[in-house]
Order: sequence, then C-alpha cells, then structure tokens
Amino acid sequence: MNDTRRVLAALQSQGIDMAEIGIPFSDPMADGPVIQQAGTQALRNGMSLRLLFEQLKDFRPTIHIPVILMGYLNPVMQYGFEDFCRSCVEVGVDGMIIPDLPFADYIADYKDVAERYDLKMIMLISPETSDERIRLIDKHTSGFIYMVSSAATTGAQSRFSDAVQEYFRRVQAMDLKNPRLIGFGISNRETFHLAMENASGAIVGSKFIQLLGESATPEDAAIKLLNVLDG
Repeated sequence: MNDTRRVLAALQSQGIDMAEIGIPFSDPMADGPVIQQAGTQALRNGMSLRLLFEQLKDFRPTIHIPVILMGYLNPVMQYGFEDFCRSCVEVGVDGMIIPDLPFADYIADYKDVAERYDLKMIMLISPETSDERIRLIDKHTSGFIYMVSSAATTGAQSRFSDAVQEYFRRVQAMDLKNPRLIGFGISNRETFHLAMENASGAIVGSKFIQLLGESATPEDAAIKLLNVLDG
C-alpha cells in the first residue's frame, strides 16, 4: 500500500515520460483482469483516494515527470469534484482521466471547474468514435487525447489488427491540436512500435502491473518493462 512514490521514482529513473496512477474502484468497467485484480487487492489493503493524496504530499521535489490520476466518477464524486481538483493542485497532480464521465456532462458541469484549477482533463476515443466527436474532444480538452486501441477493456494483446491500424492512421490524418497517446493492449515490441509510429506515445498499464507482481522491486519491474517493449 505504501509503494506509490517508490513506483513513481522507479519509472522516472528509467526514462518514463509520464505516470498514470489508478484510483482503485470496486467496479472498474474499462479495465481488464490484471488491473481489476490489482485494484481489488489495493482496496483490501485499505487504499482510498484520500490516502492516495496523503501519499502524494510533497512528492514534487523528487518526481518531475507529469502525473495523471485515472479513476471512475463514483469515488471522485464522493470526494467532491472541486475538492478533488483542489487536492490535485495541492499535491502537484497535472490532470485526470475519468473514463465513465460522459463528454456532454464534462462540458456542462465539470469543464469550468477543471480549467479554474488548470488541470488537464484527458478524454478517451476509440475506433467507434466519430470524426465529429473526436474534433469536439480535441477542441475542448488539453494535455493529450487517449486513443484506446479497441472498445474492449484494458489488457495485453499480441498484435493490432489491420482495422485498428487503419483507425490509428485515420486519426493521425485529422491533424488534431492535441498530441495523441495510444493505450489498451500494448504489451510487446510489436504493439509498442506500432503505437509509436502512429501517435506521440504509448500507454502501458496491465503489462507493468503484471511485472510489478513478478518482480522483487519496482525498479526491477521498470527495467523489465523497457526490455519487453524495446529490448
């Protein structure tokens, strides 16, 4: 439960450009079995959003990479959205991903608050997202656009299909103002390099959590991650 800052430091030491910290939730609809199990274990250990903010106090003198919180709307609303934004700023978090927050609700009820605290709201798009919706998201958000490789849940894939690669090319040709990062299913050299060829970066979650469970230390897991992706 107390490894949050050590994991951040391990990732930073290996040249990772940004870290996404998941907020454990009992019903993580966008997550596959690896992250679900990690979240369940964290909740059993007593992890909570309030405790996470306690752990992140004063982390900025040593952690310099951007840090994003990823969580579902229910825990954020229980905490209070403006209180959540205020706590993010107080500890030095840069932005948030709330995958079950509808875009229309974000525009109507949350955008002004997030912008008042200068926090990046990261929205997800998928192969089913229309060009019109993608351009709206690009217009009304900042930071980056999270391109999920499929409409399914997170988890490792051995390769991306031709249809998914066509989706990557379609969005790349739209010349959006925000950079794009590709996530969901990146777990080996092939998927990592295809993501890097079609976007500004790749997001890896399940594979790193798996390696954390198999490694003696977070430092070992971070080294193994880079070997798997680009060895």
